[in-house]
Amino acid sequence: MNRGRLLALEGLDGSGKSTQVPALVAALRERGLDVVATREPTDSEFGRRIRAMARSGELVAPEEELRWFVEDRRDHVARVIAPALAARRCVLTDRYFLSTVAYQGARGLDWRAILAASEAEFPIPDLALVFEIAPEQGLERVRARFGTAAEPAFERADYLARVGEIFAAIERDYVVRIDASGAEDVVRAKAIAALGRVR
Repeated sequence: MNRGRLLALEGLDGSGKSTQVPALVAALRERGLDVVATREPTDSEFGRRIRAMARSGELVAPEEELRWFVEDRRDHVARVIAPALAARRCVLTDRYFLSTVAYQGARGLDWRAILAASEAEFPIPDLALVFEIAPEQGLERVRARFGTAAEPAFERADYLARVGEIFAAIERDYVVRIDASGAEDVVRAKAIAALGRVR
């Protein structure tokens, strides 16, 4: 093995992917892997801009939004992901470039071009778990947790429907789809089982 392993968790808001991170980290460590858990957007300058925009609901132009995500990812890869992979560690990231493909694609940009550019520039995941859920159910979970939309810029049913369509259209060997509509423990079992693809 020339490098570590890269796992990405992707999916709509409210799909429960973030909830599963501790269990997946534990499962990987039980297999003897040295795991680095991380997330996007990060706490970089661009990551903070993204989070502030998401909370405010005040969108910037789609092209500028995409630039923010790409710059945040460049910093993330340089500081965290690439060094960990070079040290043969296992990186588990809560969101990665497929989220940018789907979310910014749903803003009207060419998602296929974003995907091609991302795969050309950034480390390609060994496994990307895409947690699938109906937008309405995801938003119900968000409201149950926060009482309202936590990120008004992105948490709208019509917008998330378009995001979900793009996620569904992405065909890559490294993508495994997880039905996230069920109970948390059922989803967890499916996600842990999918980790068997990581060698």
